[in-house]
Amino acid sequence: MPEPSSTEREPPPLAGLAPFEEGDFHALSEGLARDPQYNDRRLQARRKLGAIGKQALQELLGDVKREGVELDLAQRTSLHAPHAFNRMRVRRIWAYVCRGKKEKTRLAREIGPELAKDLDAAYRNAYLCVALETDAIEVSLRIHPEAWYDAQNLANRLKREGTEGWIKLLNALPGYRLRLDDWKGEWPCGKLDRDRIAEYLRFWKPGEMGMGVERRWPAPAGQRGAVLGADVPQLLVAELRRLAPLYRFTAWSKESDFLFSK
Repeated sequence: MPEPSSTEREPPPLAGLAPFEEGDFHALSEGLARDPQYNDRRLQARRKLGAIGKQALQELLGDVKREGVELDLAQRTSLHAPHAFNRMRVRRIWAYVCRGKKEKTRLAREIGPELAKDLDAAYRNAYLCVALETDAIEVSLRIHPEAWYDAQNLANRLKREGTEGWIKLLNALPGYRLRLDDWKGEWPCGKLDRDRIAEYLRFWKPGEMGMGVERRWPAPAGQRGAVLGADVPQLLVAELRRLAPLYRFTAWSKESDFLFSK
């Protein structure tokens, strides 16, 4: 089960985005992932990710406002301390942007109060993610197997409209990979055609299998110079914005309703 979002109040937006440091990755290594003495170090990394997520959120909302589109989004971060939910081991920390409270309320009115309880957990909503692991940085759009509403929304849209629009959005993201749950297979964005997408959709089962569109930057120990640059946080903000059109195409919302609209 994915880690829950932290209930700690997020720090206010920073004046600038702080670059990552060697210790941010080291504190997620196998030997330290269970050690509570490194919670403060991991909290620093979490706050850096949170600042990136906040900046991306502000820019995304600015983008949709200029288009005259109504879209409610929220930003959260994952746990930085060992907990039962992460099996007492912090190997990954992330910030994510997902459906906000107003949008959850709209969806809840459609599906009823019992089913709406599922929406409280962030991973049951499609989300944009920026994450640190001990050997990589990742930016992704993720749909967990239990994010059924968004998965089915996408499946319905592809059946109704065909796959051409989806392929176009995916191919606008060279460097990213379309992933199917934890399968080893991958579908590289920028090189997808109808046959490859048809192959993917033959295997993908909404509500049973997760979906991801991700890009990873390696950060192996002793070779992390490239990911420690001062320009990296702003690059990650830009990458989250690049994924926004795909999120808007996929996730259920007022502008992309393929669950309840006739």
